[in-house]
Amino acid sequence: MSRFLNTALLGAFLLAPLALSPTALRADDHGNDRTYHDKQNNDDHTWNANENKAYHIYAKQNHRKAADFSRLNENDQQGYWNWRHEHSDTLLKINIK
Repeated sequence: MSRFLNTALLGAFLLAPLALSPTALRADDHGNDRTYHDKQNNDDHTWNANENKAYHIYAKQNHRKAADFSRLNENDQQGYWNWRHEHSDTLLKINIK
């Protein structure tokens, strides 16, 4: 009986990474995305490829140099979020995949 128990525990130990790997892979799909909190509108925004395209449109429309968003000061970031709430992906013709 103890041989069976040892074999069962060893099997479970060896199969555990396989059972957990799909969850880990799903979590890594958006591993490079960063979330920003919009204080004025009290919501969160995920920075991804679509958000990056929208930010470059914003910078061009407002005659700004498109700097790294994470390095902008809080007022400039808030200015972007205020603009973004008025400009959806559809309005900006950003393809959503």
